Amino acid sequence: MPRLTIWMVRTALIHLAIGFTLGALLLAQRGMALSTMIPRLRPAHVELLLLGWTVQLAMGVAFWILPRFRSGAERGDERPAWLAYGLLNAGVVSVALGGAGFAWAGLQFWGRCAEAVAAGAFAVHAWPRVKPFG
Repeated sequence: MPRLTIWMVRTALIHLAIGFTLGALLLAQRGMALSTMIPRLRPAHVELLLLGWTVQLAMGVAFWILPRFRSGAERGDERPAWLAYGLLNAGVVSVALGGAGFAWAGLQFWGRCAEAVAAGAFAVHAWPRVKPFG
């Protein structure tokens, strides 16, 4: 398994664990009043599970499973995929912190921009590897 896939899947699992923990806190808050700060964690919970876990896991598996090139580097130039990994995680953390109110609110905007550039960078890497069947 390629190193980037290992990093993406492991990071996705970390996002999953943190997202589930935040979800458990949100559920516990409904039954017993723990803190008035806990409801503010909902945007972070959603961000970590939807983009941090789901999208990152899909990108990691896609990097691993898309067809390889017959000549040259097996997976082509990996730099855009590594850039996508870094930007996606920076964006997820930025949006989660900004959405929960623990950082400057404009951080959400820049986090979303980073996520969008990450999607574009991954598409640049994956596009030549997507081929018709046969």
